[in-house]
Parts: sequence; structure tokens; C-alpha cells
Amino acid sequence: MYAMLKLRQDVFIVEQHCPYHDIDELDRIALHVLGWQTFGSEKEELVAYLRLVPPGKKYKEPSIGRVITRFTHRRKGLGLELMRVALDSSRQHFPGEGNRISAQAHLEGFYSGLGYQVVSEPYDEDGIPHLEMLLPA
Repeated sequence: MYAMLKLRQDVFIVEQHCPYHDIDELDRIALHVLGWQTFGSEKEELVAYLRLVPPGKKYKEPSIGRVITRFTHRRKGLGLELMRVALDSSRQHFPGEGNRISAQAHLEGFYSGLGYQVVSEPYDEDGIPHLEMLLPA
């Protein structure tokens, strides 16, 4: 848990210069997907993370959020792999449901590549432009 919260703080608060309440009640009910890198046989580092929130808690549909890849590990496909794992998990736990996200606007292409469609006008969330996107069931 410490590694998860530290990575989220490092990226969302420190790197993005965006003070906000990252830890929320959704953490208690979400499924958490963690991507670890192992160094030898003893040291591990959390390099990617996201959470899957059940339907009816943030949106009507299940929702993926807090998607992070550590700066040193970006552009290596980890985010895509994490999203695929989360979407498989979402289909397993919530069959027949779509998936709705609040995406940073500059990542529209990334999420569109996974089948998400923009369903809102751009809006500001914590000083960063966002779009609501939906992956149909």
C-alpha cells in the first residue's frame, strides 16, 4: 500500500504540481492493479498502477482511474498492458458493463486506441484539462 500511495503522490501531486486529495474513499472499494519491476531476487519497485472502481460508485459503469506509469518507465507499453489487465478484470467482475473514465485530455489518443469514445466536452479537473470517455459494453 505504501508503494502505491507513494507512486500516486510522486506523479499526481509532485510531478504534475497539482495538490489535491488523492486518497479517497474509493480506494477502499476499488480493485488495485500494480505493476512491479524486480531487481535481482530481493528488490522490487512499483512502476505502474491503476484502480478499478465498481459500477455505481463513481459512475453508473465501472471506472478505471489513477492510471500511472513511473516517469522512468514510460513509453515502454506498461500503461497499455495495465489497461488490458484492468479491462479483462472489469469484464470478469462486471460482465455486460461498459467502462467510463475521466481522462486527461492529452491522453485521448491512448484511450481511443483501447476503444474509448469521448462523451463530454473538455472540462477542468484540478487544473488539468480532462474528457469523459466511455468504452461501450
